[in-house]
Amino acid sequence: MSDCLFCKIVKGEIPSQKVYEDETVLAFKDIKPSAKEHYLFISKTHTKNVNEMSKNEPQSIVEVHNAIREFTQKEGLEETGFRVVTNVNKHSGQIVFHTHFHVLGGEQLRGFGA
Repeated sequence: MSDCLFCKIVKGEIPSQKVYEDETVLAFKDIKPSAKEHYLFISKTHTKNVNEMSKNEPQSIVEVHNAIREFTQKEGLEETGFRVVTNVNKHSGQIVFHTHFHVLGGEQLRGFGA
């Protein structure tokens, strides 16, 4: 999508603080972090949310999660713990409609569910 913020980041039209990149996945620091360490992992292929991704680009879910595993192991987040969150549409708080996964860690996170 030509007006998608994350597609523009993938193309290099908008700068980001990249922390990971391979052929299919890009990760960068969130500009409004909700934790000491807060990264966004995206597929370079545009889908609007995880439901669309699982229907149209299911291999992208595996690629993104493999990238998250590799990054969190390398950065030591796996040892202390981290959270992965994705939002679907407005009521969840999604504001950029390009599937993305928030990786949060680097500190004790507030409780979330059981």
